[in-house]
Amino acid sequence: MNFQKPFIDRPGVLDDTAGDPQGYVTNDGMWAAVPIIGCKAFAIINNGSVVHEARNYTSAKNYILKEMKKSKKK
Repeated sequence: MNFQKPFIDRPGVLDDTAGDPQGYVTNDGMWAAVPIIGCKAFAIINNGSVVHEARNYTSAKNYILKEMKKSKKK
């Protein structure tokens, strides 16, 4: 069988490398921070719904990590 990779016009959105200004995705895929078109803010997505908006990449990543720690404590 020949499996083809899907075409993604902005592949940086799906990268989970730290410091990537195009977005952040956790290893389990439950949390993501994607840039909002037209401004420098990031939308934070959890389970497919936008839960928060952050002003920059570092604050978006910090918010995600903080929320992941909260959910692990429960």
